[in-house]
Amino acid sequence: MHHRQLHSSTPRTARRAVLRATLAVPLALGIAGHAAAQTAATAFPSKTIRFVVPYPPGGPTDLMARMLQPELQSRLGVPVVVDNKGGAGGNTGSAEVAKQAPADGHTLLLAASGPMAVNPSLYASMPFNPLSDLVPVIQLSAFPLVLEVHPSLGVKTLAEFLAMAKAGKPVLSYASAGNGTPQHLAGELFNTTAGVKMGHIPYRGAGPALNDLIGGQVNVMFDIVGSSLPHIQAGKLIPLAVTSSERAKVLPNVPTMAEAGIAGYQITGWHGIAVRAGTPQATVDKLNATVNAIFKEPAFRTKWEAIGTPVVGGSAADFGALIKADAQRLGKLVRDAGVTVD
Repeated sequence: MHHRQLHSSTPRTARRAVLRATLAVPLALGIAGHAAAQTAATAFPSKTIRFVVPYPPGGPTDLMARMLQPELQSRLGVPVVVDNKGGAGGNTGSAEVAKQAPADGHTLLLAASGPMAVNPSLYASMPFNPLSDLVPVIQLSAFPLVLEVHPSLGVKTLAEFLAMAKAGKPVLSYASAGNGTPQHLAGELFNTTAGVKMGHIPYRGAGPALNDLIGGQVNVMFDIVGSSLPHIQAGKLIPLAVTSSERAKVLPNVPTMAEAGIAGYQITGWHGIAVRAGTPQATVDKLNATVNAIFKEPAFRTKWEAIGTPVVGGSAADFGALIKADAQRLGKLVRDAGVTVD
């Protein structure tokens, strides 16, 4: 009797052991997954971070990266190097991050509204897909542009400038940071809204375009307020109007386009940070939290706002929603205005 009981209980004992082992597998996997996520968060960063700017040095996009560089370096504890990769309206540098960079968060893209939201509607062929090849991290800026001219034109107001442009003497051409950039769209929207025909001279970035404007090689430009502000204050450039619905805080005496007589004219741009798709979520979260912490510092906020944009920040999801929305909004503007690549 005793042997039969022992014989019958042995399978039950074995089954219980197998059941316990089976139940332990998903628990172990869950613990391992959580540990892996924690490891990804704590291991990043583990080497130098490359901060890719898809435009040449000297423009507003470059300026933002260089303002953030020492702050990121201090908070993340590794070197941060700004790397300018201009060309094709911002597509060259953006595509390098989207297609070639490791998906580990150690290569950041200073994402601009041109290559992220405009170029897909402007270029017949794109070297990357902003919505699927890149992951948004955080929005950095939301900025107006200022219509400015070289003093040699001899105009002080938008009304005077319009009269000159409509007369066609002299023939006017505006400089931009490149095809598809907010500067380019602002000029084309101005042509269609104001009923004028200024030519377009695309540069490989806002910096070179601004240098030629200051030097008198070109006489008109729509530029980000912050990068042109010192030259406006020094009298080297004459501001005529800003492209936002409200006046810029740093240029309180400069009217909006609507105030100056061009109803319905409004265009703004933005910047942010993105990384290659496939980057661990823990790394994206850490980068987002780091930049939001930088933006909470009063001294940094003051410096940032001095370049003509409010502090934005927020979640990665917020920035992703903006990219999708503006891809539709600005894409429609490109099509309606008949903007083409020069």
